[in-house]
Amino acid sequence: MLRTNTCGELNINDINREVTLCGWVARRRDHGKLIFIDLRDRYGFTQIVFIPKESASAYQAAQDLRSEFVLEVRGKVNPRPKGTVNPKIPTGEIEVVVRELKILNPSLTPPFEIEEDLDITEETRLKYRYLDLRRKKIFNNFFLRHTLYRIIRNFLDKEGFIEFETPILTKSTPEGARDYLVPSRLNPGDFYALPQSPQLFKQILMVSGIDKYYQIAKCFRDEDLRADRQPEFTQLDLEMSFISEEDVFSLIERMLVPLFKEMKNIELETPFTRLSYQEAQEKYKSDKPDLRKELNQEFAFAWVKDFPLFKYNEEEKSWESEHHPFTAPDESDLNNLEKSSAKIKSRSYDLVLNGMEIGSGSIRIHNPELQERIFKIIGINKEEAQKRFGFLLEAFQYGAPPHGGIALGLDRFLAILSGQDSIREVIGFPKTQKAFCPLTGAPSSVDEKQLTELNLTIKKGRGK
Repeated sequence: MLRTNTCGELNINDINREVTLCGWVARRRDHGKLIFIDLRDRYGFTQIVFIPKESASAYQAAQDLRSEFVLEVRGKVNPRPKGTVNPKIPTGEIEVVVRELKILNPSLTPPFEIEEDLDITEETRLKYRYLDLRRKKIFNNFFLRHTLYRIIRNFLDKEGFIEFETPILTKSTPEGARDYLVPSRLNPGDFYALPQSPQLFKQILMVSGIDKYYQIAKCFRDEDLRADRQPEFTQLDLEMSFISEEDVFSLIERMLVPLFKEMKNIELETPFTRLSYQEAQEKYKSDKPDLRKELNQEFAFAWVKDFPLFKYNEEEKSWESEHHPFTAPDESDLNNLEKSSAKIKSRSYDLVLNGMEIGSGSIRIHNPELQERIFKIIGINKEEAQKRFGFLLEAFQYGAPPHGGIALGLDRFLAILSGQDSIREVIGFPKTQKAFCPLTGAPSSVDEKQLTELNLTIKKGRGK
């Protein structure tokens, strides 16, 4: 390592130590015969001072230092003079008197100051995200994400879950939002789709005997964007075999209790409130009730269950799935599926936090005959079902266990935990509301050679 310590580490116990620090110039103050620099890294700040009598060469080189230059400095830890102590930072009692200075890299003048409170446009921040991330306020959002992942993985490992990755390039099975399509060079005219969720693969994993699966999964949906939507987003996706709804509820509650204790020092009360869809609508006029006032938990969770299995599409004059076509109906309604489609309850459930849905799941259909009945009601004939879901339906013929699961939207969850209004604040390199990346300029045009290799042509006069 080039450094012996970080910029947030040294204190009064390190007086007279010879140390080497590396970091960025946050602020520079020239007091004539003294030059002070606040050196910054992700751990904090250390004041360093250049004095001619200590090192004339280092003092001379410090004349050229500007904001965001990258430095390596070697020197001795001294106590700050009386009256200059800064109690607001851990290193506020000391300073490092520099004897050697190495400028590792200069920097252009940044388009904005690396300060906590900035009045600049979001597009400018996203264009220079690598500078935005140097701000402690923004970095903390991603340290929070790191902490969340660590707690989730440790908890699920102790619960016997296996982390299993599923494909990103997969088959288009449109049901819901539009798929992102990827043309295949080796199979002209055919396309992969980016997964809207790992739904079909995780059900296949249940058939394979992996009875406790999870994945922190990237998902993709080509839909109109708003503050809580992105074209690519992250889910905690999990599935279990031989379970009921209460097993899912209990698992998630047991995970969230230590998570909130460590991340927010808040003691969650369990079990969470459980409401049927009908109860939620009748009492709160919403299937995403905000119970904060009623429960007095800053964070108020509720399970909403027993959603309708079907919804009627007035435009198409047909029934369609309220969630997805693999959601199991309530067992008491099995004899009335075709007769009373409007009244059929599903075994689906949402996890609601502060009036926002952060998770959704269901007990799945594992019986091929029942799955065929559901397809028929929503207008998917055998040929269409085979074309779209044939690989799953075939797997179900080889001993599919009862199974169910849930997916938690981690971006939205993190935004709530960190008090952000937009999920873009907790995504490293997000897109704008027009699905545009200011940093890279994506999406962008490609050259004719690439299009030719993919057997694609672009119509002239297309909008940009």
